[in-house]
Amino acid sequence: MKIDVLVAEIGSTTTVVNAFQIHQELVAFLGRGIHQTTVDTDVREGLQQAIDDLKRNLKADTLDYLELYASSSAAGGLKMTVHGLVYEMTARAAKEAALNAGGNIHLITANRIEDEHIARIKEISPNMIVIAGGTDFGEKEVSYQNLLSVLSLGIPIIYTGNIANHDRIKKLNAPHVRIVENVYPRVDDFNIMPLRSAIYETFEAHIIHAKGMEHIFKMINHGIIPTPGAVMDTTLLLSEIYEGVLTLDVGGATTDVHSVTDPKPEYQRMLEGEPRMKRSVEGDLGVYVNRINVLSTWKDDEVKRIFNQDRKEVEKMLLSEPYIPKSYEGQQMIDRLCERCVELALDRHVGDLKRVFTTNGYKVIPDGKDLSQVKAIFLTGGALRYAKDPDKMIRRYIRSHQQKLVPDEQTAIYLDKDYIFASLGVLSHIYPEKTKQLIEKTMMKVGGNDVS
Repeated sequence: MKIDVLVAEIGSTTTVVNAFQIHQELVAFLGRGIHQTTVDTDVREGLQQAIDDLKRNLKADTLDYLELYASSSAAGGLKMTVHGLVYEMTARAAKEAALNAGGNIHLITANRIEDEHIARIKEISPNMIVIAGGTDFGEKEVSYQNLLSVLSLGIPIIYTGNIANHDRIKKLNAPHVRIVENVYPRVDDFNIMPLRSAIYETFEAHIIHAKGMEHIFKMINHGIIPTPGAVMDTTLLLSEIYEGVLTLDVGGATTDVHSVTDPKPEYQRMLEGEPRMKRSVEGDLGVYVNRINVLSTWKDDEVKRIFNQDRKEVEKMLLSEPYIPKSYEGQQMIDRLCERCVELALDRHVGDLKRVFTTNGYKVIPDGKDLSQVKAIFLTGGALRYAKDPDKMIRRYIRSHQQKLVPDEQTAIYLDKDYIFASLGVLSHIYPEKTKQLIEKTMMKVGGNDVS
């Protein structure tokens, strides 16, 4: 059997290979293969086993493919530290760009990097360091001195601060330092895309930590993309279709929320400091690795009311359930945890309508990310894919949080039924129009407005 394109997602625990028909008039998702990621030996072994599993699933005697692409979060994903001048300005802009590119941020600092920060960076051993600071031709010493303070660590550095420092950074002749446009060139101006692209390219050039990953680069037809960044890539492509998109990805360890949308016109001036594209990562919210932690967000009486059992009994059942629940009771419990992840992750991502007292009386002021103009919501990740009525989880949240800048109750909700969201993001770099056709075929509209 001949396949046009394979996209591999090489995760820390699982390697998935998705097959696509791309070069014919009718594009299609053909199937997938799965195998445990062989991070302790050679990731190529797990990749080949996943391809063999795909061949069995397609009931093919042979399997040949024209192109192979990949995303990866193996070996801990893309660990980063971010350093700026003012937290709510340059540091925040750099953080948003790093998250958008799929970064797993372990440390954010503002102002000068101190000795304790250096010690923490060494402990983290990040794959990449981002240095921001200063609007263009404004303050320049903090970002430059911060760069000098981490230069000797030998870690890949991306400088995205005041352009007034470019010449003297070039004179350092440091091959592991890359200079890109200022991520915050003017006040309230988020220039995220250049840094985002540089993170992708630096990831490809330097991140070969899983055993055998260097050989994967020789097998593929395009650079390896961080898997969370690929999910944002799909969200960005969807925003071209719907002009306002929200994606929720509930996994076993984290819950990611991606949004690409502009605020209401009347809120535009007050929310100029909010980026159009935003990704938030909730590392404490997941239905497998973090399921007990999610349970702990409820009080004892809430646990009793929701599960009709005491906390210890619920914990015992949750610990006995595998990653994909096998029992009906286990699936019900995981569904409740999934909805809790949705609720808490959206609470942290979505902005608020705040009532403030002024000399002219109370006024309602928007604060944070405005999702009221979102035209479509997309659900991905194993927990939402296998949940019963995942759309109702979203609509219940929207209906009960009208004090926040939530989407309209009537907003259409789509499910990534084939679980290929990240693969679509990878394909969007090479075949954007074909990927849009795949999106139309594979995203399934779910539910109505009933939230019972």
